[in-house]
This record gives sequence, C-alpha cells and structure tokens, in this order.
Amino acid sequence: MTARIVHCNINVTDLERSMAFYQKALGLSTLRRRPAADGSFELAFLGDGQTGFELELTWLKGHPLPYELGENESHICFAVSDYAAAHAMHGEMGCICFENPDMGVYFIEDPDGYWLEIVPERRDNHV
Repeated sequence: MTARIVHCNINVTDLERSMAFYQKALGLSTLRRRPAADGSFELAFLGDGQTGFELELTWLKGHPLPYELGENESHICFAVSDYAAAHAMHGEMGCICFENPDMGVYFIEDPDGYWLEIVPERRDNHV
C-alpha cells in the first residue's frame, strides 16, 4: 500500500477574509469552492500552482466564535523563493508572530490565529 498527501484542513470564521489573506501572504489561489447542500458550511480549496497539495478552508456558518487552537504547536510550512522579500511583505502586513533567526525561519499568523512557518526554498525543504 502507498499513500499520498492530498490536503490539510483548517476551520475559519470568515471564508472571504481567509481566502484573501492566503492569496496575499502566500500567493495561493482558489481552486474550487463547495457549499454544503443545506447551506451549513462551505469549503474552499487553495493551491500553490506548483504542487498537488491543497489547503482546505472550512467555514462552519453556525460557528461564529474563534476556534480553540491550544498552544498552536501544529503548523503548515511554506518554502518561499525570495525569503527577504517574503519577510518584508509579511512585516508590512503585520502578520509575523515569531522569528527564529538562528534557524533561518519565521512564522506568520492567519486571521484565525493559525501559525504558518516560512522557510527559504532549499533543495531538501527541511529545517
């Protein structure tokens, strides 16, 4: 048996705001949207245009409160082709929430409080 990573899901409180953030901060584009037949939720799948991996944003319309993210130790990592330019843009956006210069990485926070690790593009893409 083999397995292939397809997508990662996070729940969001404002789908349009989150889609705009991911487009601006990381260049992700909306691949497709799927509203529930009963209107109770909507899914949006975002992609980077380079890999088959997708970020699934789930908007539960009956859940108006922020999500409990615990200690926020879970995160998604993004490799960027121009680390300095990304850092400058994220600084201007005010979304940098943690930096580790010794490791050469930093984290940004999305509108719902999820942390996203930013690393420079490398051959192995591992820190």
